[in-house]
Amino acid sequence: MPEPQTPPEARRRMSVGARVLWIVGAVLLVLIVATAWVGVRGLLAKNHLEAAIPLAGEMQDQVATGDVAGATGTFNDFADHASSAASLTGDPVWRAFEVIPVLGPNLTAVRDVAGTVNAVAGDAIAPLISVASSMDATAFQPVDGAIDLQPLIDAQEPLAEASIAMKSAQARADAIDTSATLPVLTDAVVQLQDAATSAAGALDAADRAARLVPPMLGAGGPRDYLLLFSNLAELRATGGIAGAVALVHTEGGRIDLAQQAEASDFGPYPVPVVELPAETQNLYGARTGAFLQSANLTPRFSLSAEIAREMWNREFGLQPDGVIAIDPVVLSYLLEATGPITLPTGDVLTADNAVQLLLVDVYARYTDTNIQDLFFASAAASVFDAVAGGNFDAAALIRAMALAGEENRVLVWNADVAEQEILAGTNLRGDLPVSDADQQQFGVYFNDGTGAKMDSYLDAQVAVGQSTCRDDGRPLFRVNVTVTNTAPADAAASLTPYVTGGRAFGVVPGNIKTQVSVYGTAGLENQGVALNGSDTGYFPAVDGEYGVSQVVNELAPGQTAVYSFDWLGAEPFDGELGAWVTPMIDTVEVGEIVLACDEQ
Repeated sequence: MPEPQTPPEARRRMSVGARVLWIVGAVLLVLIVATAWVGVRGLLAKNHLEAAIPLAGEMQDQVATGDVAGATGTFNDFADHASSAASLTGDPVWRAFEVIPVLGPNLTAVRDVAGTVNAVAGDAIAPLISVASSMDATAFQPVDGAIDLQPLIDAQEPLAEASIAMKSAQARADAIDTSATLPVLTDAVVQLQDAATSAAGALDAADRAARLVPPMLGAGGPRDYLLLFSNLAELRATGGIAGAVALVHTEGGRIDLAQQAEASDFGPYPVPVVELPAETQNLYGARTGAFLQSANLTPRFSLSAEIAREMWNREFGLQPDGVIAIDPVVLSYLLEATGPITLPTGDVLTADNAVQLLLVDVYARYTDTNIQDLFFASAAASVFDAVAGGNFDAAALIRAMALAGEENRVLVWNADVAEQEILAGTNLRGDLPVSDADQQQFGVYFNDGTGAKMDSYLDAQVAVGQSTCRDDGRPLFRVNVTVTNTAPADAAASLTPYVTGGRAFGVVPGNIKTQVSVYGTAGLENQGVALNGSDTGYFPAVDGEYGVSQVVNELAPGQTAVYSFDWLGAEPFDGELGAWVTPMIDTVEVGEIVLACDEQ
């Protein structure tokens, strides 16, 4: 029998079906290959990124120790890994897979991480490697009393280029979307963001230093700077009273201690030596401009510096080019770099004993205030001579100054407006706190009211918090300031009258009297102050665009007081809170308040 014939329509259906199967198979094959492609390349990119991470720290160590050749080799390896990771995650197949739900956001994040690391390598680190030999910390160690400023001048352009690139990389890292990524990838992105922020800050500081240090050290001609040594045993808003003063002369990288003076050499003047804003006089009195010891009652360091500068001019006929303030804690940090120093008195000044010796022991040993000031000035001069003479560990010195700057223990004011602007936005300027949409900063400032040296025994704690309980979403901010008198119970008898004040200003010996001023920022409404949970009297004022709440407190030995300063925000806020605090012997860490609506 003849074989049955398949109808033409059926044959066409079979042919179409076969083609569909072939097409589906081909598509599946392509998808399998593409998935494998993306998976393999993703694994390779991960390996390259993981290999690059430790190389960054290795480069930093090599540069710090002067191993330029090693740093260059490490950089080349780092750049190769970064470039490979970026290449592996940047092809069209990878980008096509980024549109797939669930998987796509993770692939996008990996590509962004790889691209950011590659940009850091090529645009930020590469310029630094080109000047690594001149950026060695030891290159800035004085030789025959002078620092060679040319390497820093030569590094200005590469540092500026690197700083701009690193800020761009920081913004790129911060923009990586992790809202739908796996936890392990989210953690990696956060680590990258933190590292980029840290590196951007470090490069920004280096860039500013390269532009500012040469002129301040006399690269373009001689300079004179007034150096104020702040005595933290008697607090002022930006640190302590000026217990000793010195004129530093710089020229061609050479630093000389040209002249020393004591606070008692200045005034008091019958009227302020500069015109004081009415608001400053209202808050701190006309004495701010009439006594050198009171010049920094105001937290505006630029005003304090102008006052001190004019007082020096009146007594010695010279207008310094700038004013710098440091405190004994800074000296203790510098001693980490110089090592122990023997003073003319035979005392051995070390990083461990400097603060105790200069702010406590000196008052028990000497009753003559002039001798106390001379001892302090001698200690400061000895540390200065060690640094100016190059007798220090350069890397340790840089770390010491960086830490002091972070803690607001070094303040700088330049009469040259352009040079001062280089410091804009840094702690070194001693400006009032700055807030924006991302952060709300308060200022917490302490001024001694005892008229003595009792603030070595003043402990302070600061915490900030907010709650949003109003229908309009406006937040209530609270700043808690806790102050404690830690002096011994028998302070009136065991401490000298010079330390306790001996009732010279009406304060019971052993007690500590303190003026506490809390600054809000523009747009905040002052909501009053509570003492230990109950409303208390306070002085509401303004200082420019800043609202201020001020209280005066007196504590007997062992007593504690908790003040709550409340402010109402102008609009909803979900950023970070912080506070700038007067530097004290022990650094005041800013804590957090959990503020419930029923606690308002």
